[in-house]
Amino acid sequence: MRYIQLVALIFLSACMPYQSPDRQRWGEFLSGASFTDMNEISRTAKRPVFLGAGGKSLESVVDKSDSLDYGDKTANDNAIATKYMMDLEEKLYDTLRKPGISVQRAGSEVVVVLVRDAIMKMSVAEISETGDDTLKKITDLLKEYPATFIEIAGYTDSMRDTNAAYALSMNMAQRVGVYFVEHKINPTRLFIVGRGAARPIASQDNIGRLTNRRIELRIAPVR
Repeated sequence: MRYIQLVALIFLSACMPYQSPDRQRWGEFLSGASFTDMNEISRTAKRPVFLGAGGKSLESVVDKSDSLDYGDKTANDNAIATKYMMDLEEKLYDTLRKPGISVQRAGSEVVVVLVRDAIMKMSVAEISETGDDTLKKITDLLKEYPATFIEIAGYTDSMRDTNAAYALSMNMAQRVGVYFVEHKINPTRLFIVGRGAARPIASQDNIGRLTNRRIELRIAPVR
């Protein structure tokens, strides 16, 4: 009887829609994450913390047969990093063929743009059922490519109150960060920022506003 009850409980849990934990607990999940832009300086400072928390570097996960024994070491390392990220880009692209989502690569980094309505409910700041499916697929690939840092940046459309825009964009970014950590992504991989209405990617008309409300995931190799 207990076994049947346990199986039923597991089944019901699997069928329940995802809900973010109480906001007061977000700090527990995001302990170890950095609340700053992910740039070369911040990545360099973060690397020993990440590795000390069990993180992986590119050198530790790339097949040694992929390494080159000739030529300039920096050029070889760049080539290996680019190939690693190309493979991730291709898998993300093939997996995330949905409206409101785009995947592109810039050098050895991959950027995933998630329009807010593609991953969150229309009426409340909560991850939707479709968003849960999308973020779960992204999480699975981030686990498959562990030698990466991830910047989660939230953006809004143009708002009169810049403080409100910043708060909303940060809420979105943190919510996605909490989701990742709940699904076993090492929080020391994360850089979380809210940028408000900065860097619009569309006009500020009714359609463009929906595009500007977004999360951008920028993924970079840990060298």
